[in-house]
Amino acid sequence: MRAIAENKYVPNKLQNPVVRVERRRARRYPFVVSVELVDLQSDVQLQARVTDLSLYGCGVAASKPIPTGTKLRIRITRKGSTFSAPSKVVYATADGDMGIVFARVERNDQVILEKWINELRDR
Repeated sequence: MRAIAENKYVPNKLQNPVVRVERRRARRYPFVVSVELVDLQSDVQLQARVTDLSLYGCGVAASKPIPTGTKLRIRITRKGSTFSAPSKVVYATADGDMGIVFARVERNDQVILEKWINELRDR
């Protein structure tokens, strides 16, 4: 018994993985509309689809992913209103799903975004 007590057990990280809980700054709402993404460095334009929306960003599904870290201009149009903001890809999967965070949202665009979020909350 003494020999067992002297051996220290170090848990295997694969057996006991650290689970990270992602804490979002704002609730995401299902929101499906077309979106235009423009890479600010190359000026390449891509049409995609928004899948969810929050006050700070959105999920996007595209035919091909844009690399993480890419700076974009996002333009979302819905019911005659257009939201536009410089943005950044914060994650991208191989199948084209991306997370995009908005940066420096102008006041007029913020009003449009808040209106859409309020409409989604009321559903």
